[in-house]
Amino acid sequence: MQLLNSIPISIITINYNDKIGLERTIKSIVNQTYQDFEYLVIDGKSYDGSVEVLEQYKDHFDYWISEPDTGIYNAMNKGIAKAKGKYLLFINSGDELYSPTVLEENYSKIHTEDLVYFDLEQVYEDHTNIHHFPLLLSYTNFITGTIGHPSTFIKKELFYKLGPYDEKLKIVADWKFFTWAFIKYHCTTRKIEAVLSKFYMDGISTKEVDFTNQERRIVLKNDFPEYVRLIELETFVEKLKKSRLIKMLNSIGLLKSIKNI
Repeated sequence: MQLLNSIPISIITINYNDKIGLERTIKSIVNQTYQDFEYLVIDGKSYDGSVEVLEQYKDHFDYWISEPDTGIYNAMNKGIAKAKGKYLLFINSGDELYSPTVLEENYSKIHTEDLVYFDLEQVYEDHTNIHHFPLLLSYTNFITGTIGHPSTFIKKELFYKLGPYDEKLKIVADWKFFTWAFIKYHCTTRKIEAVLSKFYMDGISTKEVDFTNQERRIVLKNDFPEYVRLIELETFVEKLKKSRLIKMLNSIGLLKSIKNI
């Protein structure tokens, strides 16, 4: 039996009734030229043929299970509980690692930081887009956005500090986790200037945008009200700077006169 953190990386895939996407994801992982990782698959008792796919590839898994769960984050938390790696990477059913060599090219860049994040390729029906995340992060990157869940290695120790994903949330628990880690716990981060994974823009978080935004607003209101007010103030100041009145007063030197009083 391997001891906790005796391996560098655990890759976790969750799936529910996405047979085609599941096989695409599995192939992108088991065909990596770098293989010093463990691979766990958590299936939610699929009935669309996914279990047959899992049986086909089971020799490539360090752990897999197919049983009912209560949602996306319940499945992820099952994977977290079983994972033995120092860092965890979630590549969920349908998504892919960027290329067969992407782990070999980048695993040595993962050192001691809590979150090691990469860029992400977004795959649409008719085109793709490389989403570049900031080199340096601030609280606004999390309050108004996030980093890529399938393109971020998460040190497993963070889950001991923060706890597992919030299973009361349907879509945004990974965003909440990242936001808490950065703002409340001041976790360390490192950006790698490379694309790690492909994220297919047909999942629940992109289909249910209104519900996603609703969940985010609830979390912000309950957990980060002071930062919401700060962003609102910053937005107001920026709008004020661009207003015609301020520009006019500045052009005639009135604002400078007031500052010198």
